[in-house]
Amino acid sequence: MESTGTDTAPRPGAAPFDAPDLVTVPTRQGLEAVDIIRRAARQAGGVGPVLHDGSCDTLGFLVPPGTADAWDLPGSACTQTDGRGMCFGEAAAPAPAGTGWLLPPEAVEPVTDPQVLRAALGEAARLIEAADNCR
Repeated sequence: MESTGTDTAPRPGAAPFDAPDLVTVPTRQGLEAVDIIRRAARQAGGVGPVLHDGSCDTLGFLVPPGTADAWDLPGSACTQTDGRGMCFGEAAAPAPAGTGWLLPPEAVEPVTDPQVLRAALGEAARLIEAADNCR
């Protein structure tokens, strides 16, 4: 059986793998949101793993499975990953050129809380709009 780098088969006595969903946003807004979440981490959950896709100029936040079912924030997209491409730790395959972890899974929370992310993305959008209007 060929492996895709993600162990999705349940181990004896273990729960099945619940693959996270992925919220994708423009890089500039995503970087602002990461800063906002990290500053507020004392009051809410911290930021989870974040992927950077330089070729598409986007950041992807791993969020709990099921988030995509109700995600409706304009300027962003949330997709179910079903575990596709989820490779963590030493077994992770090399990322395509221009793509990689901004915040790797082993260094942060397991996932980002969707409500915390939604609030941070809204605040980031307002900050960017204010900065752009000052020019």
